[in-house]
Amino acid sequence: MAKKSAVEKNKRRQAKVVRYAAKRERLRAIANDMALPPEERFAARLKMSEMPRDASPIRVRNRCLISGRPRGVYRKFKMSRIALRDLASTGMIPGMVKSSW
Repeated sequence: MAKKSAVEKNKRRQAKVVRYAAKRERLRAIANDMALPPEERFAARLKMSEMPRDASPIRVRNRCLISGRPRGVYRKFKMSRIALRDLASTGMIPGMVKSSW
C-alpha cells in the first residue's frame, strides 16, 4: 500500500488539472498561434507560467486505483501489475486467465 499522503497529493493535482484545463488550453492556443504578434504570444506564455505548477497535466502520476502503487500501472485497467494479477488469479476479471505451462 502506498503512502496515503502521496495518493492524496496526486488526487489534489488531478482536481487542479481539471479546474485549470480550459484556461490552460486557451493560453496554449494563443501562445502557439503564429498569426498573432510576438508580444501577445509572449504575454500568454507569461500568464501560463504564473499558473500553479500542479495545474499541468504532466505532473499527475498514474497510480493503481486499488493499492496506490505508482509503478507498473497498466493504463487500460488503471491497476498495478500486482493488483491485476491478484484479481486475475481469483477470477475477478472476466476473460482473464493466468497462464501456466
